[in-house]
Amino acid sequence: MKKIDLILSAILLLSACYVKAQGNSNVLKLKSAKDLHAFFKFTGNDRLLIAGHRGGMVTGFPENSIATFENTLKYTPAFFEIDPRLTKDSVMVLMHDATLDRTTTGKGKLSDYTYAELKNFRLKDADGNVTDFPIPTLSEVIEWARGKTILNLDHKDVPLKMTAALIRKHRAEAFVMKTVHSPDEALYYLTENKASMFSAFIRSKKEFDEYEKAGVPFTQLIAYIGPLVKPGNQELYGLLNKKGAMCMISAASSYDKLKSAGERKAAYRSIAKDGASIIESDYPIELAEAVQEFIKKDSPKQRFFGKK
Repeated sequence: MKKIDLILSAILLLSACYVKAQGNSNVLKLKSAKDLHAFFKFTGNDRLLIAGHRGGMVTGFPENSIATFENTLKYTPAFFEIDPRLTKDSVMVLMHDATLDRTTTGKGKLSDYTYAELKNFRLKDADGNVTDFPIPTLSEVIEWARGKTILNLDHKDVPLKMTAALIRKHRAEAFVMKTVHSPDEALYYLTENKASMFSAFIRSKKEFDEYEKAGVPFTQLIAYIGPLVKPGNQELYGLLNKKGAMCMISAASSYDKLKSAGERKAAYRSIAKDGASIIESDYPIELAEAVQEFIKKDSPKQRFFGKK
């Protein structure tokens, strides 16, 4: 066989492998902010949704990294809560902590470094193993996510105005939402873009009343109601679901800390039985496996789910 034929054969083989790998990726198909609102609107015939807290935590895959998001999507449809922070030269990058030590090969405050300087560091996984993955910018992650998933931006040290401007620059209203800790934050974003979608902290009847009084549209938010299954959840499910809002319980600070996979599985299933529409976890792959029987495959919202 001629050398050129060998090269062409190798290219075709690599292409076939790439297509096969791509075919294993789950995607969320959203084309507009209207689709985003419909995806998250509570209807009573909804598919249980999986949220990857910081993308997920698997050995070899660091939190807040594109590699981790891609790995999660190979196993389950999911959207991702991520953490934008500002560098010394005002570049938005993903980093949960204000310091570099835990999750990177760097030391000290992230805000003391320019983005060019951060390029010298590599991310660590949850076990402290150094990977080959760099610290991504929010812009890179937004462009990666287009046509694949939804991003939920937590509020760290980035001013609301800068966050709104970046979403507008990327025309990403169809798949980027913002975490808000108060009705005032939601109202600010709504003045910037009336189609804004939120993940709102509504953990009590008092907080529900505050959002209702402020006039924040419940059909444009999901409600984080806390980290635990407890009797008080039932009142919130009733109030929020009636308004068209899905309710989310996050296991990241609670049940994800259980030592065995069996204990975690039982806890995840208890959240689904409790009535949550969305479960967030550091272990979205494990979570998805645990709650398979609760994920409706005949929901009208199935149109938003696909493979790529």
